Amino acid sequence: MKDYLNHFIQYLRMERGLSVNTLSSYKRDLNQFIFYVEAQGLTALAAVQRHHITRYMLHLKEQGRKATTLSRHIVSVRAFFLYLVTEGLIVNNPSIYLEAPKQEKKPPSILSVAAISTLLETPNSASAAGKRDKAMLELIYATGIRVSELVSLNMEHINLQMGFIQCIGTGLRERIVPFGRLAADALTDYLQTGRNELLTLRESESALFLNHLGTRLTRQGFWKTIKKYAKEAGIEEEITPHTLRHSVAAHLLDNGADIRAVQELLGHADISTTLKYSQVPKTRMKEVYNRAHPRA
Repeated sequence: MKDYLNHFIQYLRMERGLSVNTLSSYKRDLNQFIFYVEAQGLTALAAVQRHHITRYMLHLKEQGRKATTLSRHIVSVRAFFLYLVTEGLIVNNPSIYLEAPKQEKKPPSILSVAAISTLLETPNSASAAGKRDKAMLELIYATGIRVSELVSLNMEHINLQMGFIQCIGTGLRERIVPFGRLAADALTDYLQTGRNELLTLRESESALFLNHLGTRLTRQGFWKTIKKYAKEAGIEEEITPHTLRHSVAAHLLDNGADIRAVQELLGHADISTTLKYSQVPKTRMKEVYNRAHPRA
């Protein structure tokens, strides 16, 4: 079974161009599924029936997994069996007609402009790490890029004079994203002194943002960084690396940005993803109505 899984992951990497994080998610989910069915005495994927998958999902639910996690596992299993059928490795697809659990749609976590400003002013720019952290936070709020895109940036991906970065998003889609003066100032400060201090002996390192070892900063490293500064800034709301991206979208739309432009800026494949940020507060809706309607 593991051989089939490895072939499937290779297919997703080569044919679908999925990101490393997405591939890891598929592999982790399907490894758990294979471990479960093998424990039930099944030695071949062709022997898996729909009731085996249903029992597996019930098993996950009994473990206290959330509806979002169950849905992700179903997506992984469906994609795996569809691949097996398409490749002629099995005849019947047992995952057909599986229903994903209904998920509670929670609004995206968004920080206020004041909270963002406090967060961005928290890093101590006297140290190399502080200069790096200031530059990262300013850049991610200026552009709305994903954390995976942020830590994947290389030196050649940034143009300080023109004020833009070259970003490779999901599905290997490339986009050019502009940034403003404050982000440019923070990046300049970091590149002039901070990065050289972090670089140590690895002068050939191409990564834009470096850790204390002089190598590329990881997503986990950025997660720890933003949690640290959120605590120092006294932000009580739960904050994740994606919170800044959510906040960028909401703040742009709240200030009148065109939704199509925001979609392109953030690299959303479907505009419905962008639309979830366009829920205007009722107080602002009244202001807009009074200002714009000819007979208000």
